[in-house]
Amino acid sequence: MVEVSLPPMPLSGGTHDRSSALRLDSAALERIWSDPRTRVLRVHDGAAALFADGSDLSCVSIAEIDPQVARYFLGTSPDGIPYFAADGPFPIGADERAANVRELPADLSPAASGLFAHAIGLSNWHARHGFCPRCGSPTTVTAAGHVRVCTGCGAEHFPRNDPAVIMLVIDDDDRCLLGHNPAWPPGRFSTLAGFVEPGESLEQAVIREVHEEVGVHVDDVRYEGSQPWPFPASLMLGFRAHAIDPTIRVDVAEITEARWFSRTDLVAAGRRREALMPGAISIARWLIERWFGGPLPVDNKW
Repeated sequence: MVEVSLPPMPLSGGTHDRSSALRLDSAALERIWSDPRTRVLRVHDGAAALFADGSDLSCVSIAEIDPQVARYFLGTSPDGIPYFAADGPFPIGADERAANVRELPADLSPAASGLFAHAIGLSNWHARHGFCPRCGSPTTVTAAGHVRVCTGCGAEHFPRNDPAVIMLVIDDDDRCLLGHNPAWPPGRFSTLAGFVEPGESLEQAVIREVHEEVGVHVDDVRYEGSQPWPFPASLMLGFRAHAIDPTIRVDVAEITEARWFSRTDLVAAGRRREALMPGAISIARWLIERWFGGPLPVDNKW
């Protein structure tokens, strides 16, 4: 195994204090909302406002926000700046752009990416949970955007995260196993992944998903790290696993091609444009880079 020091995983290094004790204190929230230091991140339909050059989130003052737009309290930065998310359609300024999670710059600061993941996660959840799954009645927002309460049966509903395992499989020759999904562009290869099923441990999910997708049996499942992935509501749990037998039998439906790559193979295939790597923001790329021994080339330019 190659030991490598890499930058923190994108989206996983948030620095703001979520200040959950304040979420039910309406008077305190109103004072914070009126604080001239308060900054607001505009979000809508899975995207947030960034500066056009991708250097940072484009946050605005409360004076620039429609008072009728839904707002969620995100918390306070280490230097004491309060942050809210304003959830609704927003105009794009000349020096701004709207970006979803896949379009987020990989070098965005941990502070900014943490606020982004928090705000987008809440926005996506609210967009899909306007009605109670128990009785079908409308739900209303409380706890500064972190709870919805049913107007019919009174049930409380909390933001959901769907756990998904994502894994880099290594064989006895220190080769990594990457696969191609039919929905991806030609030549795109990435790690295997899948959702955790009810009553299943994370390790069991890794073993099952690898065998289902490529027919490979694995053991020695080891946790590597996690990443919030609000597209719309996943929590990606990264693992490394050892292949007991490297024989590949793809399932065709989810994976149309799978290949073992040595580091030399990966570089050669990349130069031939036969192995395009996952986006720089993804945990898949981070897992591959940890095995590879350093950052993969930007824009697949080997």
